[in-house]
Amino acid sequence: MAHRSRLAGFIIDCETGDIDAAARFWGGALGLPPGKAEDDEGALYVSLDQHPAHLYVAVQKVDHPSRVHLDIESDDIDAEAARLEKLGAKKLKFVKRWWVMEAPTGHRFCVVKMHHPEKGPAPNVWE
Repeated sequence: MAHRSRLAGFIIDCETGDIDAAARFWGGALGLPPGKAEDDEGALYVSLDQHPAHLYVAVQKVDHPSRVHLDIESDDIDAEAARLEKLGAKKLKFVKRWWVMEAPTGHRFCVVKMHHPEKGPAPNVWE
């Protein structure tokens, strides 16, 4: 069965005690105003709003070293994870509602549920 996916955006993982300060810095650096902090089942995020390409850009408080990771959104996260495994990625763990994966290059990324397929560029369709 076919499924769709596309780049959802970038998450700036920050090992910090002050997520608001991190969001102010990254919002100022990128020219994207920070929104309000949101707790998503224990994960603390601050979205950086108004990206012109409708990408989701957010600052996330983490307990691992700071890094940037990208999210790929899909209407079928298991099918997308399987497609990416065929390309050489590895599933690392399922967290709440998404797959944390690792590319053959060592980069971490997440496969998340697609929320607004009508916004932004059309998703890719995979058979």
